[in-house]
Amino acid sequence: METTMHLKILLPYKVFADIKNVKKIVVETTAGAYGILPRRLDCTAALVPGILMYQTESEGIKYVALDNGILIKAGSEVSVSVRNAMGDAPLGKLRNLVEQEMMQLDELEINARSVMAKLETGFMRSFQKLRK
Repeated sequence: METTMHLKILLPYKVFADIKNVKKIVVETTAGAYGILPRRLDCTAALVPGILMYQTESEGIKYVALDNGILIKAGSEVSVSVRNAMGDAPLGKLRNLVEQEMMQLDELEINARSVMAKLETGFMRSFQKLRK
């Protein structure tokens, strides 16, 4: 009888976390919050940005902030694949970290849109010159 799970949190470019002996996981999905225990049936779930909570015997309860992604449970293996994750902080500090990260992403997105607008404008000018 399985009494623990093996949780992997995967980012596009690395393994964010590889945690063994997980007793319980709670995630936020498109259909609401779900708790996962070791003997739960295999499943998949679409994740929304939110907090993943997991509990181990040795470390107790831990929290990880996640971006959009997917969760797959197969036997005792639970894989979470997301675009971005943040952890290693108490729940209160995790919120501040997420807010700071979102502000940085907003600035990067604004810069990227500005560069794209300049590229599009340059392309259109070149295209108009060809037509003349």
